[in-house]
Order: sequence, then structure tokens, then C-alpha cells
Amino acid sequence: MNTPSKSHNNQEKRKKLFVIFGLCVAFIAVASFLYYFFIGSKHVTTDNAYVGAEIAQVCAPTGGIVKTVHFKDTDTVKKGDVLVSIDDTDAKLVLARAKADLDKAQADFDKTKTECDRRSTLSKSGSVSAEEVTNSKNAFKSAQAVLESASASFDQAKVDLERTTIRSPVDGVVAKRQVQLGQRIPVGANLMSVVPILSLHVDANFKEVQLQKVQIGQPVELTADFYGSSVVYHGKVAGIAGGTGSAFAIIPAQNATGNWIKVVQRLPVRIELDPKELKEHPLQVGLSMQVDIDISGSEK
Repeated sequence: MNTPSKSHNNQEKRKKLFVIFGLCVAFIAVASFLYYFFIGSKHVTTDNAYVGAEIAQVCAPTGGIVKTVHFKDTDTVKKGDVLVSIDDTDAKLVLARAKADLDKAQADFDKTKTECDRRSTLSKSGSVSAEEVTNSKNAFKSAQAVLESASASFDQAKVDLERTTIRSPVDGVVAKRQVQLGQRIPVGANLMSVVPILSLHVDANFKEVQLQKVQIGQPVELTADFYGSSVVYHGKVAGIAGGTGSAFAIIPAQNATGNWIKVVQRLPVRIELDPKELKEHPLQVGLSMQVDIDISGSEK
């Protein structure tokens, strides 16, 4: 059986513990309030963010048999590098034929022009009839039309020959290569993609309740799961999407039918990254990011 002194001591200990617990709760509440007032209310964050890019799709501008494939997946390319070469034998023959037609049309044009000028001069002295002058002018116009058509065909043949050499439209990394050596490809066939790794952006999907004070141009700090918190990227808000992901879905939600449960929507926010930081610590499309937007300067 406990003595009265022991019972009194236990009560005193419980009081002290309750006081300490109360002080801890109060401290946590005050610290939380101060954090929200000075920091939390001036930032919006999300981990629903992924690296994106304006990926360049390389398609075949002309059909034919693939003669050479110069790069494979993961290779780095520069703008203008030759990616694929298509057999140009047929294109060269067409160009030679077009050049011959152009030379003939030019000769006929020069001949009819000379005859037209000569008959126009002789008509002043009455040496030739008006009908002959008219016929020579019509022949000149016809030869001029043939020359223009031949010139256009020659230009088209040159373009078709140039298109047998397919070049990279941007600096980047080759991805999703589908073309193989010796393959016969049709016009418009998708050959590969080039990812511009030095001009990436981040698509951050914020809840609609977080966007009240988000504005274009606000500074952003980001970290990638790929590197961890030791590498911090800096960027700025470049734009806010015109609709939520569900609004642009192939089968959008029909909220006007059946039972309805409100779901907080997310709106994509595009964030541009610093190219210098991307060069120092490259990222790849699809990587997860942690995003923190500083909204302290918001005017809303």
C-alpha cells in the first residue's frame, strides 16, 4: 500500500509532466504559426512534377532505301548533323533529266525571243505581216511558260535530292530510333526523336487551391529525385495551362450525370529552367521533381 507521501509525489510528477506536455504543445503551435506566417504562406510546393521537353520528331521527307544511319539511341547530336542518308540514285537521275529539260526550254525561249524581237522590228517597215508578229509573240509566251515550268521542276528535283540527307533539327540526344539500315521507308515515316536536353522545362501539377497567388515570372526552386536535395535548380514560372488534365482527357469526366463527388483538380504549371544549371547537371525527360514557387511578391 502506497503511503500518503508517495501518492503526493506521484501527483506532483504528473503535474510536472502535464505542464511540460502543455508547454511542448504550445511551443509546437507557436512554431507552426510562425513558420506558416513567415515561410509557408509565401511558398507553394508540390512533388507532382516531371521534366518535359519540346521533343523533335524526325520524319522522312522523301521515300527510299536507307543507305546509312549515323547515330543510335543515347548519342549526342548537334543541329545540322546528318542522321540518316537515303539512297539518292533515283533522285540524281531525276535531277539530271530536269536539268536537260531546263536547258532545252532555255534554248527554245532564247530562240523565240530573238525571232519575236526581229519580227517586231521588221513590222515597223511593213516587211512582215501583223499575223506573223502575233504568232511570234504567242510562241514567245508559250516558250516562256515552258521555261518557268522546267525551272520549277528543276528546283523540285534539287529539293528532293537534298531531302535524301536527313539532318538533326536541334541539339540534343537521339531517342526512340526506329529506322534500320537497308529499310525501305515511305514519305512521312517516323525515324527517330531528338531530345533537346539543354532546353528542358518542368510541368508541375498544382492543386487548384494552391494557384491563387501564382503568377508568371515568379522564382522557383527545384530538386530532382535523380540527384537528391544536394542539387538545387532555379527557374521561373513560364505559364499556366489553359485547362486541367481531366478536361483534356480522351474520355473527360461527365460530372453532370449520376452521383457526383468533388475531386480537387490539378492544373499544370510550366517552369523554365536555367540552361547553365542543366548543362552542369543534365536531366532527362520524365524525371520526378520537387517544386517550390516563391509567391511572396504576388500582387493578388
